[in-house]
Amino acid sequence: MAAFEAACEIGADGIELDVQMTKDGEVVVIHDERIDRTTNGIGFVKDFRYKQLKLFDAGSWFHPKYSRQMIPSLQDVLDLIKTNGPEMNVNIELKNDVFPYEGLEEKVLQCIHQSGMADSVILSSFQFKSMGKIRELESSIQTALLFEGIPSNIIEEARKVHANALHSEASFAVSAAGKRVVDAGYPLRVFTINQTEKLETLTSSGVSALITDYPELFLENKSVPF
Repeated sequence: MAAFEAACEIGADGIELDVQMTKDGEVVVIHDERIDRTTNGIGFVKDFRYKQLKLFDAGSWFHPKYSRQMIPSLQDVLDLIKTNGPEMNVNIELKNDVFPYEGLEEKVLQCIHQSGMADSVILSSFQFKSMGKIRELESSIQTALLFEGIPSNIIEEARKVHANALHSEASFAVSAAGKRVVDAGYPLRVFTINQTEKLETLTSSGVSALITDYPELFLENKSVPF
């Protein structure tokens, strides 16, 4: 939660987070399928109940001063942004490319509506069919396809699942395929940009937003949201 609180404090345009699902169906915010790297526990998120996950230290891996940090639920994060950063966008990546997490789409939508954040949320996934399911469940929520490399058929894939936007690497954004996406009217958001040297090139390529680990580096030049 400390990272999201910091994003609110420095005035970032939004946050990006990843969600997995626990054994008892709680949607939690954590990047990896396993908890080993970012907590003092061992195992898969899916094999723990949320009450168990909350017992682990999820901050000391980054710095000892964050030793009291826990794995937060999606609901807790959305409520935080609603209170402390109501103008911010929230990009929620559904991490269902390794484990399918049956019912994840429904649970995520439930959290969004419970927090009243539907107009501020963008849902994304490397699993295109997951975004198709979101569209079937909710006609107005913003969705985006996540992908790597430079696929030539990404516009067709977006149309199949009625995605609103595309999230790519920088190499795609500056390619001919990236130009076709921008010309077709799709917002193109680029991950993960941690060096300001690429800002001018990406801006001229027509990208709509940058996803970065270091938003403070881009605060002086906000020609593109981050």
